[in-house]
Amino acid sequence: MQGKPTTIKEIAQILGISVSTVSRALHDHPSIGLTTRAKVKKLAAELSYEPNQTAIFLQKGKTHTIGVILPELSEAFFSSAISAIEDTAYKKNYTVLLAQSHDDEVKEKQLVEKMKNHRVDGLLVSVGKNTSSYQHFENLKKYNIPVVYFDRIPSIPNIHYVACNMEIGTIEAVSYLLKKGHRTIGMINGPQTMVATGERKEGYIKAMTKNRLKYDPSLIVSCDLTEQGTQKALDELLNNKRKPTAIVTFNDYVALFAIKYAQKLNIKINNELEFVSYANLPLINYMENIPAASVEQFPYLQGQKATDILMDLLHHQGAAGNEPSAFYKVIIESQLVENKK
Repeated sequence: MQGKPTTIKEIAQILGISVSTVSRALHDHPSIGLTTRAKVKKLAAELSYEPNQTAIFLQKGKTHTIGVILPELSEAFFSSAISAIEDTAYKKNYTVLLAQSHDDEVKEKQLVEKMKNHRVDGLLVSVGKNTSSYQHFENLKKYNIPVVYFDRIPSIPNIHYVACNMEIGTIEAVSYLLKKGHRTIGMINGPQTMVATGERKEGYIKAMTKNRLKYDPSLIVSCDLTEQGTQKALDELLNNKRKPTAIVTFNDYVALFAIKYAQKLNIKINNELEFVSYANLPLINYMENIPAASVEQFPYLQGQKATDILMDLLHHQGAAGNEPSAFYKVIIESQLVENKK
């Protein structure tokens, strides 16, 4: 049975020298003679001594660990972002600590506290869809822990973030459907707490206005992004006196839920009812009936840029409590991808 790791203190006791002498000998400090250095290193090797990296990092005020809090690790979008985060952090010799909030604000607050207690140097965050208060992130400023948000951005000033241009993406999505001859276009949007929900709505309104069509607010329905919520939203649109012939959904998962439910209602997909969604996830390729197009949000690029920003903030980090003079606000242009199957 393997015992506890050997410590510097144990080596010092065996050799009858001080702990500081052992430490200096292991680091080849010139104040320690060659004979003592050799004895210390020989015994350390015999006892399989390994330096306590955590203690070393804490002495330097850094742990070389960054935390990542996401809504769902299982979602393909966030899986791609995580790959980018780990790839980028690895090149900088940083360890990544992952956690998922499951869109629960209370759990998100607990995770922030745990990340702080684990002494992470910085945090990458995509906020939960139900999060309405962001004080738990703002509190990290007291501990000099920088936060960079990506994809799901909180509506608070003076933050670092990377996001995709959802307004332009929505204008492209709606315009695409208008060019295909649709004039009554519905939207299954997300929760009102999410910034992206408002961006999608603005894009929808601008696209309709640009094409000299009257904006009808009853054709935009919010949902909680669940399957049940999507079904309820689709029912509301289908029962609208201006029944839409095409619908823009908040993301590919909502499109999947909506298409599945529409089929149960014997609606012919892409004939009687056409869909356009967001994210352009790989799962689209495995669907029998797919959205006509999807707005690519480049999750890998978002994760990569967010990590680069955090690395830069950590590299140039000043004294505790110092506010940066400028904030990173990176917007990635979305791209409408037409699906052919």
